This record gives sequence, C-alpha cells and structure tokens, in this order.
Amino acid sequence: MSEKRLATVTLGCKVNQYDTDSVVTQFLEAGYKVVDFNEEADVYLINTCTVTNLGDRKSRQMIRRAAKRNPQGKIVVMGCLAQTTPEEVAALEGVTLVVGTQGRGRILEEIQALERGEQASLVDDIFQITDFEDLPALDFSGRTRATLKIQDGCNQFCTYCRVPFARGRSRSRERESVLAQVEKLVAEGYGEIVLTGIHLGLYGEDLDPPLSLAQISREIAETPGLARLRISSVDPHEVTDELLDLLVRHPVLCRHLHIPLQSGSNRVLERMKRNYSREDFLEIVHKIRSQIPEVAITTDIMVGFPGETDQDFLDTLSLAEEVAFSKIHVFQYSPREGTVAARFADQIPGQLKEKRSKRLIELGNTLAQKFHSSFVGQEVEVLVEQQSKTEGTGHTDNYLRVTFPLDQELDLVGGIVAVRIVSADLEGVQGELTN
Repeated sequence: MSEKRLATVTLGCKVNQYDTDSVVTQFLEAGYKVVDFNEEADVYLINTCTVTNLGDRKSRQMIRRAAKRNPQGKIVVMGCLAQTTPEEVAALEGVTLVVGTQGRGRILEEIQALERGEQASLVDDIFQITDFEDLPALDFSGRTRATLKIQDGCNQFCTYCRVPFARGRSRSRERESVLAQVEKLVAEGYGEIVLTGIHLGLYGEDLDPPLSLAQISREIAETPGLARLRISSVDPHEVTDELLDLLVRHPVLCRHLHIPLQSGSNRVLERMKRNYSREDFLEIVHKIRSQIPEVAITTDIMVGFPGETDQDFLDTLSLAEEVAFSKIHVFQYSPREGTVAARFADQIPGQLKEKRSKRLIELGNTLAQKFHSSFVGQEVEVLVEQQSKTEGTGHTDNYLRVTFPLDQELDLVGGIVAVRIVSADLEGVQGELTN
C-alpha cells in the first residue's frame, strides 16, 4: 500500500498557521507524507480566513484549486470561514469535510468515518466552547523561531470584526501545558519562541487561579536554554506596568511590541468599539519609549472605516508619525456580514479607500526606513535564520531584518552572532560579522 499524501495551505494569521501545524502533526503520526499543495494528494487541508472579503475569496480559490488538482482527493476545509459559513463551504465542489475552529483533534478519525461512508461534521456552536483545545504542534517552517499558541477567542466584538463569531470567547492554555511546550521547543533547538493568540492580552483571565500575560511570560523566560521570547500582539491597555517592567529588565524578552492602532481618530475608535483613545495610545507609547529607547513598535491600521472623514484620516497620519512605528500593516475596511459596521450607512467609496491606503503605506515606508537607518554604525545581536554560501540572514530582538556576507563555510543557523550595521534600506539593514 502506497504512502498517503497530505497537502496544506493556510490563509490568514500566525494563529491559523499554528492550527495547521497541529493538524499536520497528527497526520504525520498516522504515516502521511506532506507534499506541496500544487501536487496530487489524498487529502487537501485548507485553513481559511474570514477577516476580509479577500480572505474569503482566497479561501474559495484554494478549495477550487484542490478539487481541480485531484477530483478523487478528500478536501478538508477548516478555520474561520468554515466556522462562520459552514453550509456555504460544504456546498462548494469537492469539499468532503468542514471543520470549524474547534474539534481539530478529531479530523483523522472523521476522515476514516467518511471512508466508511458515514457523514461527518466538525462545526460546533463556538460560543458553547469554554476550554482551550490543547493541540501540540511541530513547526514546519524551517525557521529557528517557533510560534506557540497560548490563547484562542476574543471577547471584544469590535464593530467591524467577525473574529469572535469565528473563534468564540477567550480561552487560555493551562500553565503546565504552556511550560511543557516551551521546554520541548527549546530541546528541539529553537532559539526564539513567539507567543501568539487571537487576543493574547486576555491570556489567563479564565484560568483557575487566574494568570496574566506578564506572569506566564516571566515563567517562560526563566526556561533554561531559551534565548528569546517575543510577544506577538497586545492592545494598548494590555501593556501593563508588570509587562513593561519584564520587557525592560529581562534579557530574554524581545524589545518589540505589536500594538494594533486601527485609527488615530477618537471618533472612529469609538465607532469601532475599541476601548482606548488616541491619547491613551500615545501615553502608553511614550511610557514604553522612555524605558526602552530602541524598542520596535509595529501596528495594524485600518483605512476607510464607515464615516471616516478626511480629518479622521489626517489624525491617523499624524499619530502614526508621532509614534514612529517601525512597520505599519495597512488594511482597507471590508464590510463583513453580521457585523455592526456593515450596516452603517456612511460606507466609504473604494477609490477613496485606495487613495488613503497608498498614502499611509508611503508614510509607513518612510518611518520604516528611518527606524532602520538609526542603527547604522551600531553593533547588534542577530539570531541567524537562514544562510547561503555567501550570505546570512536573521533578526535582532527588536525585529530588524539583518543580512551580512559570509566568506567562509560556517554553520551559523540557530546561533546568535554580533553584526556591525553598515547600511539600511526599506526592508532592513546590512552589516558585517564582528566575531
């Protein structure tokens, strides 16, 4: 009997990638071979995204591609689009199993049930789920940086967002499981761990006894052999004094925070149902920068939210410039069925959204170049992630992408090296090894 083949594709965020990896881990243990998505496979696993209309469209494209590649193959569709519109997904050509954002540990047995001619569905009422689905995941990216998901779900219900309907209420991984996974990753040679979740700042509030993100981060940071711990994304009010103190004082914590802004206008923030103001955001950023001068602060900003005026957009530009983000992820507002904002009457025309998006991207590029250039002449520590015969590539703890020439055959991947920065561009910095 020939070896069965699994092909996967993941749309969307780092949490989705972790979820895919957790399912792939199960298939590998069952004897499957992982092949490229464009190859013929017995099972195609498509992990979908529904944050934007583009995410929906790409998800459906991948399903059609799999059906065309092997009409006899089984197509498993999981993730956020599958959770929010399971009937629509199930009706697409070739789909054999629809899995939501829970029940991923049962996919293999459901496929076996299908082979016996039984009906299968793994889409539960996500708001009835109260426990974190604890699925260990190998990391298949080939990087020296491993992602660890410790939280799922969101309680916020921003007016533009479908995520709570796709992911349910906030649920946290138990402390013992988190620490065990960290020890395993360090033993496997990962020098950096990135903590991730749908709303990471809510970590631990639902545990008994409760924990905070700062508390679990402190415990993780004490793991012998761990070189770096990176926190992926927190809202402004979740950068607590305890968390900031940890970032300042513990050498394992990376000097990098991703803090979603979404808008620099108080009027728009209120309509979005974000629970902070422009002034709150600036206050926490100034507090961070006063204690960590070379910190990298990255963000997400949405343009074209319903009712966004020219002045609202100018407020966003001015705040972005004052904060001096090192990277801005720019999104155009996309009406999502079932959300409050989709019913707002004052939707913004597509051309205006495009114009504002381009202007914000230009500012983001200017700020990124300025941040990178500020390190020219400095010596930095780089975790080497890739190398060829002539060049090494990696990142600093404050997320500078660094490239440097190699003139001898050294195996540096996974190690931390000292590099003196000699030049900078939009993508990062270039330097020379000093040790």
